[in-house]
Amino acid sequence: MTRTDRSAGALQEPHIPVQAKLAAAWASFMFLYIYVDYLALYKPGFIDDILVGIVHEFDTGPTFVALALTLVAIPILMILLSTTLPARVNRATNLVVATLYIPVSVYNAAGESWTYSYFYGLSIGLELLLLAFILRAAWTWPRAMRATASRDLTQARV
Repeated sequence: MTRTDRSAGALQEPHIPVQAKLAAAWASFMFLYIYVDYLALYKPGFIDDILVGIVHEFDTGPTFVALALTLVAIPILMILLSTTLPARVNRATNLVVATLYIPVSVYNAAGESWTYSYFYGLSIGLELLLLAFILRAAWTWPRAMRATASRDLTQARV
């Protein structure tokens, strides 16, 4: 092992664009969203209900699967949209979609027994934290300085 005489300084924190932060948060949200549904399959009786065509008291017909696909597809598309939309549209879209997914996340606990309160409390809590991060990142999106304001600032320093 080789030692150097250089003292260790603070770690450099590279600038990460807001779009990348949003895409990462939506990807994290999706992993959590999918795994919560997957782990719910391990609850006793859950698969039996699916086999008879019921999920959360809803019939698993074409309407249910179309709505379920829509609920999953929107955050999936947000990963792409967060990296490709123009800043103004991107900010607004993230604010609207994240706000709409708050009640969707909370609804997952509706009608569940207290036996699984830790599971649903943790999963919903994490989903809400990710949505709060998305809302904060979109809300505090940095604004570009106007050319005249930048020029005035430069002249003021001289």
